[in-house]
Amino acid sequence: MIRSLIRTALFAAIAISPAAFAADKPTIVLVHGAFADSSSWNGVIGQLHKDGYTVVAAPNELRSVKTDAAEVAALVDSIKTPVILVGHSYGGPVISEAAEGRDNVKGLVFVAALSPAAGETTAGLSAKFPGSTLGPTLAPPVPLATGGNDLYIQRDKFRAQFAADVPAKDAAAMAAGQRPITDTALNEAETTPAWTHVPSWHIYGDADKNIPPKAMAWMADRAKSKKTVVIKGASHVVMVSHPVEVAKLIEAAAAGE
Repeated sequence: MIRSLIRTALFAAIAISPAAFAADKPTIVLVHGAFADSSSWNGVIGQLHKDGYTVVAAPNELRSVKTDAAEVAALVDSIKTPVILVGHSYGGPVISEAAEGRDNVKGLVFVAALSPAAGETTAGLSAKFPGSTLGPTLAPPVPLATGGNDLYIQRDKFRAQFAADVPAKDAAAMAAGQRPITDTALNEAETTPAWTHVPSWHIYGDADKNIPPKAMAWMADRAKSKKTVVIKGASHVVMVSHPVEVAKLIEAAAAGE
């Protein structure tokens, strides 16, 4: 009798262990955007891990929509569970293109991100509504041996433009570690946007200076967003300054809510 009770208790403990808990949840794949890197997701990752999710912060080369999406798509293909794809900024076009034709992608979460239709570009959508002040903050382009240019935000303008609600010390570190994006990527058209048929969720700040909040509201509405969250006073890096709120929306997408 005692052995039976012990065995029952052991099985129950295994059933609710973190590993088993995570196995019942989709894998969350996070894709950073321009002028950022995967560390921008650290706060979100911590919250998702706490809540039992398996998380992968995917590398994003920021070279072109087609090649960046192909790399994310290959990563998604290697994952044998359902996937929620999450993109920040330029990561939005990348996840939407990468999700096309992949049945294990169950949802798309756009975090201060663009969701272009076929033929639309990051640069074009950012200029569709007034409000972006990114252009004047860019440093002189860095010519590439392969053609085109790399673009950076000037370090002394980085915090005000990109991360105004992030502590100055943290914003300085982000400015030093920013990943450049090519002008080619910003002007490359989307071809197969999965948001047209894959459910999407959207979150952004109303103080974003890179992508006008009106543009993101318009895109969320066009995508028939299942839930749209607007964070008052949040900058373009809403996932850095408000990781709990971003994680909460990702978890809502994982639950299909």
